[in-house]
Amino acid sequence: MASNSFENARVWFITGSSQGLGKALLEEVLERGERAVATARKPEVLAPLAEKYPTSQRLLQPLDVTNEAQIIEAFEATEKHFGRLDVVVNNAGYGLKGEIEAIPEDQARKQIEVLFWGPVHITKEAIKFMRDINPPGLGGRVLNISSIGGYIANTTLAYYSAGKFALEGFTEAFTKEMLPSWNIKGVIIEPGGFPTEWARSSMVQYPVHPKYDSPDSPSVLFRKMGENSTAIGNNRKAAQAMMHIASMPDPPLRIQLGTEAWMLAKFKASKTIEDLEKHADISHSTNGDAVDVDEVKKTLAQAFK
Repeated sequence: MASNSFENARVWFITGSSQGLGKALLEEVLERGERAVATARKPEVLAPLAEKYPTSQRLLQPLDVTNEAQIIEAFEATEKHFGRLDVVVNNAGYGLKGEIEAIPEDQARKQIEVLFWGPVHITKEAIKFMRDINPPGLGGRVLNISSIGGYIANTTLAYYSAGKFALEGFTEAFTKEMLPSWNIKGVIIEPGGFPTEWARSSMVQYPVHPKYDSPDSPSVLFRKMGENSTAIGNNRKAAQAMMHIASMPDPPLRIQLGTEAWMLAKFKASKTIEDLEKHADISHSTNGDAVDVDEVKKTLAQAFK
């Protein structure tokens, strides 16, 4: 541990910190001498931290991200314990695998509650804390853990991707709403494959729907590919990358973790541009008669510089 004095160390608020990337990040934060609010639905699994790190450096907090009252309590406890908050990481989540016809709607809705509405409510509390409780201008960072599946959807993961797509859209809008003087910025983190419990204990799986159970079915082929794939990521390196991202004065809106995530995002972005150019005449054909296409392009180019 870097130091026994934590007065000026950053404070992190991490959801889903009992395993996977959340646990790796929590450990990295504490080992570097920074402070953390470690949250989990069952905080007793975080008990070993109580023995290793002093209370001045850590706070263990029960949190189910679908429980709004618990979210408010967790932020109140953070204010009381640390008095400041620098980085919020919305990491809690799980997978839901199955064809869209195979998954009951109540399970699909539960997936969206965890992946989307949980981070929404936490982000809203983070904004208020970073703006109104932190010293003026200190601001903070909100790292919303999406997935490469939040940029590229795949068969059998429709509801998972739907939740992550929604989170990405929300994060993009949230970052644009922040006044520059607040210094509050959001980042979408898109991990690829990492050796976590996501595909095991943190995955709710439904058997192949009878209508899709054939050798040439995309969902059957995708399931087989998943069974034979190996995660190339390193959890600790992901944690180190997230700490670096949180330290950037002007972080990117999106960043991928892992070479496969980077390549998949590049392939989709390139295909999007290719389709834009190929079918541009259809897009422009719906303009009003008085519209100057070149002027519209110029105006928008200036706005998005």
